[in-house]
Amino acid sequence: MHIYQGNHKTIVEKVGIMKHEERWQRHYDEVMLFMEQNHRCPSRHRMEDRKMLNWLKYNRKQISKGLFPENRVERFNKLLETARKYHRLNQYG
Repeated sequence: MHIYQGNHKTIVEKVGIMKHEERWQRHYDEVMLFMEQNHRCPSRHRMEDRKMLNWLKYNRKQISKGLFPENRVERFNKLLETARKYHRLNQYG
């Protein structure tokens, strides 16, 4: 990918391409807010929850493979703690 410099901002900044860390944080916030508002974990039985559930599963796999970035561990552990609190509560409701 080529980034061309122009009037104080790069083309990448102008088009609004999100950095990987920003995208991860956005997913984190989405899942945390969902669990706090709905008092349940994302369910595999609901299509609208699948994206969040897949994101959770992917990050758990990254941890088990030892590939999870150190700067995210504390935040993700907080998310997992919230998930444990709501595990199997109102899953179908």
